[in-house]
Amino acid sequence: MAQLTYRDAAARAIAQEMRHDESVVFLGEDVGAAGGVFKATKGLLAEFGPRRVRDTPISEQAILGAAMGAAMTGLRPIAEIMFSDFFAVCWDLVVNEIAKSRYMTNGQVSFPLVIRSANGGGLRFGAQHSQSVENWAMAVPGLKVVAPSTPADLVGLMAAAVRDPDPVLFFEHKALYPVRGEVPDGDLLDSLGTARVRRAGGDATIVALANMVPRAMAAAETLAGQGIECAVVDLRSLVPLDTATVLAEVARTGRLFTVEENPRLCGWGAEIVSIVTEEAFGALAGPPVRITTPHLPLPSAATLEDLALPSADRIAATIAKALS
Repeated sequence: MAQLTYRDAAARAIAQEMRHDESVVFLGEDVGAAGGVFKATKGLLAEFGPRRVRDTPISEQAILGAAMGAAMTGLRPIAEIMFSDFFAVCWDLVVNEIAKSRYMTNGQVSFPLVIRSANGGGLRFGAQHSQSVENWAMAVPGLKVVAPSTPADLVGLMAAAVRDPDPVLFFEHKALYPVRGEVPDGDLLDSLGTARVRRAGGDATIVALANMVPRAMAAAETLAGQGIECAVVDLRSLVPLDTATVLAEVARTGRLFTVEENPRLCGWGAEIVSIVTEEAFGALAGPPVRITTPHLPLPSAATLEDLALPSADRIAATIAKALS
């Protein structure tokens, strides 16, 4: 079993699928010769050559237009949008074409397409390069939405995404790129729509995603020192959504806390709370609580950005207060 960074796991994941299937191609800005702006695609051009690893112009519409056409004609493209904020530039292609064309052709045209992107804040990139946009994607019928929190999950979920017949938006949190974790040897294949219970606990259930998972784990450690044992559920994907695992954990603990990096208004945690209150209201011993980023553009000033994003300390303090 290897120790890989999340960054290196991204390159391994793409290489695994390109070795597995000759129809898998990879395209995006600076993904080849430069190895990606976050150095998460190093070595791919050397191994697979310029026919299958293609540097593109700085045009999100061109990248996704080419990827869409490739998927329609039998290839399995992985397309990179450098920062997830830039989905705003090509959102029409994603929402009105890629997400809907399989449905509108009655299945005659399929879209085995993965769009991967660096998502989230915490690195002082400012309001236009730090957004956490998974809630944008979750609202669009026809898209699958994945956000891994560990290097091993990145490899296994990427494989599942590439082999899926539907378009998948694959969000890699850029603050996680330097984080190391154990990744099993050999090819990995996970399944979409399966959450993981990262920590067991009987007093409360914390549901988190991507970079909020390690923060939730750190908060749970702090709370354990106060005699509060929290279960931590890593959703891993928002569409499909593993409601069964969330409901089972809430039924055990009776309390629900969601930890979301995206802005509070219309965040994915609101959907989780809605599902739990509709389907497991009787199991709740208190009101669900959402711990979120405020509904504002993310500041670039270090102290302000840290204040806006949910921290382990804020998560722990919020849960301790609610349970008191």
